[in-house]
Amino acid sequence: MADVHTANLCAQIVHSHFGPLTAVSRSTFTYLDTCSSVHLYNAIQKVALTLLTRGRLSLLQLTRFTALKTRSVRAAVLILIQQNLLWHAQSDDDGEVVEFNTDECLLRLRFGRYIWLAEQLFGSAAAEIVSLILDHGKLRPPDILSKLLSTNTKELREAKEKAEARLRREREEDMKIGLKKRKAHDHSGQRPSKRKAIEEDVVDDEVYFRIHASKFNVHIRNKLIEDAVRDRYNESAAIVMRAILKASEAKATMSDVRSDGVSTANIAGHISEDEDITSGLVYTSSKEGSTMTALKEYLGILAAADNPTPAGRAASFVSFSGLSSGKVHVELEIVCRRLRRRVLEAVARERYGDEAVRIIRLLLANGKMGGDQIAKVAMMAATAVRPLLTSLSADSLVSLQEVPKGADRNPQRTIYLWYVDLRKAYSVLIGNLYKTLFNIGMRRRAEEEDTTVKAVREKSERTDVCEDSSLLSRTEREVLRQWEERRDKLTVLETRVEEAVFILRDLAVPGVEDD
Repeated sequence: MADVHTANLCAQIVHSHFGPLTAVSRSTFTYLDTCSSVHLYNAIQKVALTLLTRGRLSLLQLTRFTALKTRSVRAAVLILIQQNLLWHAQSDDDGEVVEFNTDECLLRLRFGRYIWLAEQLFGSAAAEIVSLILDHGKLRPPDILSKLLSTNTKELREAKEKAEARLRREREEDMKIGLKKRKAHDHSGQRPSKRKAIEEDVVDDEVYFRIHASKFNVHIRNKLIEDAVRDRYNESAAIVMRAILKASEAKATMSDVRSDGVSTANIAGHISEDEDITSGLVYTSSKEGSTMTALKEYLGILAAADNPTPAGRAASFVSFSGLSSGKVHVELEIVCRRLRRRVLEAVARERYGDEAVRIIRLLLANGKMGGDQIAKVAMMAATAVRPLLTSLSADSLVSLQEVPKGADRNPQRTIYLWYVDLRKAYSVLIGNLYKTLFNIGMRRRAEEEDTTVKAVREKSERTDVCEDSSLLSRTEREVLRQWEERRDKLTVLETRVEEAVFILRDLAVPGVEDD
């Protein structure tokens, strides 16, 4: 059962993606003739909200709590399962039970980014395939091809060739789901003893395919790490980091503590000829170094080779597995930990100023400290530290540990120590970010449902107006322009907030705790 903020956000996402006016709902409802689309949309809303607030339920309980007909409940459950939003299992006590998949629902905020990544990696045809699968939840290859018959078959063939080439490079066990082997026999007339059986991958037409979100998340993580290098150093260092990540992304997963080792030659092979990384370095002599020399210099910088201390390691991006092998690893857990702390510090700075960031860094570096000790080490007045600690504690950015001197736990004889509970702080921040995303969605809906804006939008979508925009008056064009600006600003804000959620939630390596 989800918490309040998560439940509200998921309910809003369901409303946005399965509303009667969306293309997704129209394409999903085509095979269900038992209910009208509006009635089924209401059933989906009730089923999703009930499961979000009450947790796992049987079909009988779900029918009773939603006060809907059994036929409507089954149709809504069918659609939500098709869209990967429900788990269903067989229980000994209640029979078949269903549960809402909040993680899958929250991933829908990244659908636009997934489509963009597919286009950047494989082209526009691949983006269309990804968009089609996202619309339907899961599809079989014949269904995908039949829905793409009207597209450019040349682009589709090129995308398929690129995908097959990439699949051969990324030969992972979990990527072989739905693939089976067959032998292609040589019929050239040679003797059987000289015949060679060639194994090739063939897509099983009976298997349903869905989007591998974890792989897309790896690319998002790589872009965040590349941007972090760019912010600290320069563009040339970011190019080197992008080459390291690209060379090691074949087997990369979101649970990796560090990436697989790659050689310097392999990294250099992923740097294009038109990218001059030597421009980011200043040489003492007039003669500029080669690309390989500059690459080794950047690897030393990213590994903090000039600071072989715990502090230097905590600030590094890569490491070397040994002088003999010369393999380079990206320290994913260390980098992601810094990214999460940067979000925490950004929130503290925005709400309470630089003094709050100073206190948080001090507590993270030294552990539990008393209020007077914090004021002394941070060189701040005690009268300013106490209310600031209270405010930070109210937002769970810092926590308080009580150490009583006696069994009576007398407050007069109790020591109060302040510290940063990162797990608690991140959990509260994620909840607040979910609340912010919910408010952004509510604001967008309010803007869209404004009477004036709604009328102008409906008029602008008419066929004659699309062909001739002069049919809109000057006032109507201004209303449409202002609405589009507000919509774009809300979209940018939503993207930034969702990126913070990705850093705090998805970049946390399972089983590895923050210090």
